[in-house]
Amino acid sequence: MSENVVSLHKTPEPTTADATVTTLTVVPDPAPAKPIPLWVRSGRAVRTVVTHETTRTTARAVVRHGLYTVNGGRILARRTWDGKTGARYERMLRAAEAAGNYEVAEEWEERLQRFREARHRRRMDLLHSPLDVAKGVGVGVGMSIGVLVALGVVMAINNHDITDVITPLAATIEFIGLLIRIVQVVWGPALVLGPLFALLGMWMVGSKQQAAPAWVMPANVRNGEGEPITPSIVVKALRDLGIPAMRKAITEMGDAGASMLGPIRIAGCGVEVDVTLPSGVATNEVQSKRRKLAENLTRHEHEVFITIPQAARTVRLWIADSGALDEPIGPSPLVTDETLTADYVKGRAPWGQDLRGDAAALSLYQRHLLITGLSNQGKTAALRSLALWASLDRRVEFRIADLKGAGDWAMFDGLATVLIQGPTDEHVIEATEMVEGLVDEMNRRIAQRQADPSVVFEPLIGIVDEAQVAFMCPAVDDEKRPYGGSKATSRYFMAVRKVHNQGRVVDVLMWEGTQDPTDQNLPKLVREGAHTRASLALGTEAQAVMALGEKAVNGGAAPHLLRQGLDKGTLVVASDGIDIPKGQSSITVRTHYIDDDAAKAITDRAKGLRDGVTTLHAIERGEDRDRLADIASVVGNAPRVRTQDVLKRLAVLDEDVYGKWSFLDLKRVLEGTGAEPYKSDGVMVVGRDRLARALANRDDEGSASAAG
Repeated sequence: MSENVVSLHKTPEPTTADATVTTLTVVPDPAPAKPIPLWVRSGRAVRTVVTHETTRTTARAVVRHGLYTVNGGRILARRTWDGKTGARYERMLRAAEAAGNYEVAEEWEERLQRFREARHRRRMDLLHSPLDVAKGVGVGVGMSIGVLVALGVVMAINNHDITDVITPLAATIEFIGLLIRIVQVVWGPALVLGPLFALLGMWMVGSKQQAAPAWVMPANVRNGEGEPITPSIVVKALRDLGIPAMRKAITEMGDAGASMLGPIRIAGCGVEVDVTLPSGVATNEVQSKRRKLAENLTRHEHEVFITIPQAARTVRLWIADSGALDEPIGPSPLVTDETLTADYVKGRAPWGQDLRGDAAALSLYQRHLLITGLSNQGKTAALRSLALWASLDRRVEFRIADLKGAGDWAMFDGLATVLIQGPTDEHVIEATEMVEGLVDEMNRRIAQRQADPSVVFEPLIGIVDEAQVAFMCPAVDDEKRPYGGSKATSRYFMAVRKVHNQGRVVDVLMWEGTQDPTDQNLPKLVREGAHTRASLALGTEAQAVMALGEKAVNGGAAPHLLRQGLDKGTLVVASDGIDIPKGQSSITVRTHYIDDDAAKAITDRAKGLRDGVTTLHAIERGEDRDRLADIASVVGNAPRVRTQDVLKRLAVLDEDVYGKWSFLDLKRVLEGTGAEPYKSDGVMVVGRDRLARALANRDDEGSASAAG
């Protein structure tokens, strides 16, 4: 029997949407990455750890301190060996022979012989010493027992007890037993701590000597930054200078060249050491290798200075700490100390600091001055700072010619009796006549000194900044005499020479500042007439010789090696007015910079020390003078001025008219005007108000006469 199956599900009719077939692409998952082997991952981790900077630094530190200990032990062993044997004497003897210093070699040979004789006597004494020691011990023990027994007898008699006879001896035996027990307790820890302390001592010696290779040293030492200067570094730098005789001598020396060096001394922001050169090596050979020597010492060229002291065949090296010379020095005491005063005769002008960091102060007393250098290196600032200090002595009179005319000396208006500012030929003519006025004043003082040898003059300082403008001026006067040049007819040149020749003894001084010196713009006779010669950065060694003299340059002065633009205000000075280390002919000074505002404040203080100064801005020439008006003009705003000062100012105003005036001439002009000189505080003075009334009365009388 068959059965029919009836479907209960309704079949849906097909639609258009269902007719669209979507094809899907099945992308299989990527195959899993092949696992990195454990040994590869471990190797990478180990490499990362090993090459990490922390690991490398730690490894260097471990190796470095280990080598400090080992090499420190070697150093101590060598010192001990040197102390027990004649090795030190033999080493110094060979070094002296290699250096060609046979006198020193004989001295060391004699010392070695004395050492050997003394050592022989000590060894011979050892043959007899055991018996002597035994005798000494026996006698000492016997005497000690006798003393103790005697002490016991005294105690027994005193205490009426026979047993006290051995009490001191028993106490001594107990004390010895106590010492033995203490040694037994301490001996164990001492066996452990003793070697540790010995290792610590070896490490300290090695650390102080930096007895380790360069590759394990800290980064700052390894890269040469701030590397301390040690004898081995200096000797190695000298050996590698490329001087065959030097290298051969150092190689042959038993101490590897250490005997060449004197003590390394701290000197300001660096160190200083004297080097005795071996025979066959000249000092100028080392001087000519300055750059290479500096690089061998891991320094820049400007951080190493080579000078020649008095000792024969010796150079003195000053080596700066890395970067120390690029740091500015502090402000001038003239700026920081408003109570500071000056004394032209006994005082010294605070100019700056030397390379040691000590204050560099210059005496200006009866010294002509010359400062030169390339343009824009701080010449005017250095010259002006000296004048600012001198201005704080109220006795000092200034006559200034600024032939640049940029206002660098404008603050001296009202302080200097003459102030000329400008670069033209007319300004040179005025500057020349100013210097010729110095000559006339000098001659007047000399004549006065001949009449009265006890007379004392107040200092008169003539300053010509940018003096090369005057020497190169083409102008001529009515008599066809040139103002510039260096001939016997050149007015400026001859005036400066006359002041140089005789001005010092009557305190008439000449200060000049000039740039880029040549024989034309700075004649030989002028530059050699200055007592104090200073130079900033220059271009050539020939210019350095012009600026400072051949002796100073041969002695190590090297302004031509200063860095233009970077060593502004750094001067090389040759003068007996500044403290120079013994044996040197010059000193390098980093000067204080005083800006215009600070300079004005200082000159304001200087003006307060004076009664009032009338500054002439041009030298008046060739016209008829109004005597009374001229006297009033030189008195200025001061309530009263000493007659002596009035005469000096009148001479500056017009040398031809007033140069030979005396007090009688002044009194004759003022007599009957109501402005006659009178006494104030014991000195003769001329009053400002009286002069004003005299001029007013004269004008009134003139008006009345004209009206009549």
